[in-house]
Amino acid sequence: MHLIVGLGNPGSKYQGNRHNIGFMAVDEIVRRHGFSPWRKRFQGETSEGLMGGDKVLLLKPQTYMNESGRAVGEAMRFFDIDPSQVIVLYDELDLEPGKLRVKLGGGAAGHNGIRSMIAHCGPHFVRVRMGIGHPGHKELVHGYVLSDFAKADRSWLEPLLTATADNMPLLVKGEEGSFQNKVHLALNPAPEKPAKKAEN
Repeated sequence: MHLIVGLGNPGSKYQGNRHNIGFMAVDEIVRRHGFSPWRKRFQGETSEGLMGGDKVLLLKPQTYMNESGRAVGEAMRFFDIDPSQVIVLYDELDLEPGKLRVKLGGGAAGHNGIRSMIAHCGPHFVRVRMGIGHPGHKELVHGYVLSDFAKADRSWLEPLLTATADNMPLLVKGEEGSFQNKVHLALNPAPEKPAKKAEN
């Protein structure tokens, strides 16, 4: 079984926040892959389904971002899931809006949700870093991540969520490179070549 975690803060107050892009991504997976309705368990909300024949559990921790690892650790222990089978989707300040990067393991890089994950689950899980851009100054970061996406962000946010959800089966299979490339191509389609004129 794979565990796919979206990081965010619970409650309608935070629903549209940049910090909640992980929640938005797993909501999109439920919609696009026909997963079960959300239900409360493991200090979070879970949904279950299949991807390419593999059982997948989706989890939205309801512990607030800084304690995300508590919910994830509980689900991992219950199902005896190895950290390498855990995929976490979250906001990344150091990537431009709409960019996406995948990596296995590493540090927290200042992200409190990831810091909590490492404390409760160890560092060896797959991270899907979803770029939200940086406000420019460190003192602006807190207000920036806890503010809603602007209307102008929809032009890249919706395609990013769609492409991430549609191609998630590749990541579940362990094909990190293919997943990243497919998402990149969906967001940056190659320009169409002009049709050749017929010769007389």
